[in-house]
Amino acid sequence: MYLEIVTPEAILFSSEVDLFSAPGIDGEFQILNNHAPIVSNLIEGEIKIHVHNQDHLVLDDLHGKLESHIDDDKVLTLKINSGTLELNDNKAIILAD
Repeated sequence: MYLEIVTPEAILFSSEVDLFSAPGIDGEFQILNNHAPIVSNLIEGEIKIHVHNQDHLVLDDLHGKLESHIDDDKVLTLKINSGTLELNDNKAIILAD
């Protein structure tokens, strides 16, 4: 599935992912490949992105808010204050603050 995370300042992440989890209003939830279409508000918390590998990713100053998980280098984390998630046809877009 394809995930794009956008803030008012920049596109922080744009790549194929295996799965990701996000902080929803009713708790953290996980999105896998071929998930049903969904629109959800997000609250303050952490987005966890599971990638197959990081070879193709660019983690520079622009993408500096993304961090590798301490226990697993195939997991990236991003802290958000709030946001909105839309998923349709294996393309997820997160508009985050």
